[in-house]
Amino acid sequence: MALDQNRAPIFEALKKYRSDRIVKFDVPGHKGGRGNKELADFLGEGCMQADVNSSKPLDFLSHPESVIKEAEKIAAEAFLADRAFFMVGGTTSSVQAMIMYSCKSGDEIIMPRNVHKSAINALVVCGAVPVYVNPGTNRDMGISLGMSVEDVAAAIKKHPGAKAVFVNNPTYYGICPNLCEITRIAHENNMLVLADEAHGTHFYFGENQPVAAMLAGADASAVSMHKTGGSLTQSSFLVCGKDIDAGYMRQIINLTQTTSASYLLLASLDLARRNMAQKGKEMIKKNVEFANYARFEINKIGGYYAYANELANGDSIFDFDLTKLAVYTRNIGLAGKEVYDILRDEYDIQIELGDIGNILAIISAGDRMFEIERLIAALSEIKRLHSKSTAGMFDHEYINPVVKLAPKEAFYAEGKRVLIEQSAGMVSGEFVMCYPPGIPILAPGEEITKDILNYIKYAKQKGCFLTGTEDMDINYIYVV
Repeated sequence: MALDQNRAPIFEALKKYRSDRIVKFDVPGHKGGRGNKELADFLGEGCMQADVNSSKPLDFLSHPESVIKEAEKIAAEAFLADRAFFMVGGTTSSVQAMIMYSCKSGDEIIMPRNVHKSAINALVVCGAVPVYVNPGTNRDMGISLGMSVEDVAAAIKKHPGAKAVFVNNPTYYGICPNLCEITRIAHENNMLVLADEAHGTHFYFGENQPVAAMLAGADASAVSMHKTGGSLTQSSFLVCGKDIDAGYMRQIINLTQTTSASYLLLASLDLARRNMAQKGKEMIKKNVEFANYARFEINKIGGYYAYANELANGDSIFDFDLTKLAVYTRNIGLAGKEVYDILRDEYDIQIELGDIGNILAIISAGDRMFEIERLIAALSEIKRLHSKSTAGMFDHEYINPVVKLAPKEAFYAEGKRVLIEQSAGMVSGEFVMCYPPGIPILAPGEEITKDILNYIKYAKQKGCFLTGTEDMDINYIYVV
């Protein structure tokens, strides 16, 4: 029997709780905003009154028995899953829970190297050992792709004891692998399939979208509802198939997830799921139309390349997320980060990211056509005013790593801090990454090569926001 997707049990319980005018002698200490008027004026009285503590009428996220449990069941159905967990630590917490569920210290996990830092952080915490699959690179755009089926099959054959295969669906730039075939091969070899769908929430609700992980038969997926699904920042779902032990998964989640869950985040997930279930098809259809229009107009400008599913090759680019507006900028002589900065500083347009060759704009239900037109016009003017020679520009984003130690071993190893320009040939004990997208250039346990040092130097010159090292200026790096 289908569940009622028009329900939002957490939101409904929270509304009733507010209307009951409960006298509060519990946390939070602002007591509905009365204790912090400036914050209440900024966020609004309704928001402050909804920022409440767990209690019997509102249920407990770590051990749900009533409204959260009911909301989980409805969400699971919406995501074609057997179980769903409300996550208030961002999709980072969902990714880490999946990996920590699947792997113990010393276990191997197969994954592409162009994973978000949260996945490698999970390896540092649990001690699992990565088996990296080179995702390959499109040299024309300088972006990494999806794992090929052949490469995954080869990694499985070489590492038959691996516990899981971890897959990006899609990548930050909208590229999807052949998830159905990868899942089939992994399951034939008794491995779990874990999907990072931080940028694929809409796959579950739109028509003619790339295949969603649960539909492809994956065992678990981290779904970032706040990115394209409309919930508040830091809210996420972890959805699981029938072969995942839900009780053990909740234990894993509770190792790191807060015991003071924000009901603002929980209610936003509840309402965003309802909104997508009710209106997702029409909203995502509009998003695709906006993105397709923008691609057509940007490509007419010349110099830029706004790419889409014409790149599909049936394998490492099996499908493409048409809601992603990714634009290659290198042919106008500007790094993506330079275009990103000009858009923000001179045109008051904030896009999602700029890397060394591309920019990415996220198109979602809140966008309007006149804003799309404004972006197109700004890009046209940037080309006219700022374009220059492409001489000396980097042509790729991804550098295949040389792994010397497991991430946990390297992160906790004794070592020393050295000038980064003098570290070639040494083994890193920490991360270096541009954020966004948060894909490490260098991870603990990897050899620091001249290519990596040149990339870091170039990224600094182009104004990329580098992070990950203890030294905030990225002048020194900790080596094993």
